[in-house]
Amino acid sequence: MTTRFRESGLDAAATGNVLLTGGRAPVTLDLARMLRRAGYRVYVAESAARHLCRLSSAVEHCFRVSSPRHETAAYLSELEQIVQAWQIDLLIPMCEEVFYIAQGAEKLRSHCRVLVSPLEQLHELHHKYHFIQLAEEIGLTVPDTRLINSRQEWIRTQSVLETEGEWVWKPVYSRFAARVRMPGSRNDPPGEAEISPASPWVAQAYIAGRAWCTYSVAHEGQVVAHSTYDSRYRTGNVGASVYFEHMEHEGTYEWVRQFVRATGFSGQIGFDFIEGPEGRVYAIECNPRATSGIHLFHPGDGLVCALMSPDSLVEEGTVVIPKQHSRAMLMLPMLGSGWQQIGRLDRWKAWVTAWRGTRDVVYLHNDTRPLLEQVAVVLSAWRLARVHKLSLTEALTHDIEWNGELP
Repeated sequence: MTTRFRESGLDAAATGNVLLTGGRAPVTLDLARMLRRAGYRVYVAESAARHLCRLSSAVEHCFRVSSPRHETAAYLSELEQIVQAWQIDLLIPMCEEVFYIAQGAEKLRSHCRVLVSPLEQLHELHHKYHFIQLAEEIGLTVPDTRLINSRQEWIRTQSVLETEGEWVWKPVYSRFAARVRMPGSRNDPPGEAEISPASPWVAQAYIAGRAWCTYSVAHEGQVVAHSTYDSRYRTGNVGASVYFEHMEHEGTYEWVRQFVRATGFSGQIGFDFIEGPEGRVYAIECNPRATSGIHLFHPGDGLVCALMSPDSLVEEGTVVIPKQHSRAMLMLPMLGSGWQQIGRLDRWKAWVTAWRGTRDVVYLHNDTRPLLEQVAVVLSAWRLARVHKLSLTEALTHDIEWNGELP
């Protein structure tokens, strides 16, 4: 049984200092605004020069820090200095820098609470094959998934799988569906430099059905906040979601509840699911960090309480969920997805219906500067993409992503 907090004041009249990392992400901006409205002083540490939180009125101060990926030791040292100097009570990693913060969590915890699980556990969840194995051991539903360690193994496996249905191919370390190869697309094996035992791929059985995503906050194996959301509009055909609508879905919630309980997980965690024709849900990936489900919560819904005081929710047996059909979108990429619907009247009408009345997560009438800042963020990523020959999506995470490198 789940209980939803409404505008009850449970997220209000709080005090304390919170440090968020990953200021480039819309979820960080949204959470900063919720925390500020609840009474917390919000600080942001970010390695990018331009980011969404940089000019937000919800943020007390932004700190430019070293790249978590390329200068890990310096990054962790700078976070420790910030935590001490600004008397931070809680550090919440929001993007893939969570893996680097986990490496320094023991030292950081001597100064403040850090919302992060052990690196070994995060790695198991982030690795697309290890996650599937773990879920199978727990007894949860997942697609048949094969590990591919080399170009030669790809060729051998591909010849076998051709007789076993359709398959999706993707790197075990990737985000936002980067480099995913769907059935029907050209499926030449990657080059020798792209696939190896250190950077393997997986072949995953394709399941036709409806895609769902989830976002949850967990505390010592108990879910304290949860949202399941529709992801019908994306960047490209299989890219990151740009439109979000909360739908209460018992199947995905029960899957997540069992997984979190079995693993004892604490922190923010998201999953991607496919619901098959028979109504059964299959988890295809795990993101042990914040995901876009944050956008479906509003001030007063209780998400801040789930992050700041999870013990109280566990004691009450309460799970915070958004209001049914709560909606949000990323306006600029959502406009791009609208172009894809032109020429197909039924899809165009559905897109217009989704657009109307849906809030943009970046724009806020009393905090407008992030709306213009996002243009600078995209332009900066575009320049980086040209230099390093990356996609725009890959460029946005180039200096914070984690691909299994252990300290």
